[in-house]
Amino acid sequence: MRLTVFWQRMAEHFGPGYADTFARDHVMSELGGRTVNEALDAGWAAKDVWRVVCTVMNVPGEKR
Repeated sequence: MRLTVFWQRMAEHFGPGYADTFARDHVMSELGGRTVNEALDAGWAAKDVWRVVCTVMNVPGEKR
């Protein structure tokens, strides 16, 4: 998954404004105690981060 697709999906699910806030501030144990931004910066693949976001935030199947 390209980062552009990842950010598009984040914006579609959370809304453009909140997607950035969520990615910056929400720490998830499933990402090793990191935020989305920190996980991406640490080298996690965007598709793996998206899968975690989907699981943790109960993103509907049709948006996954």
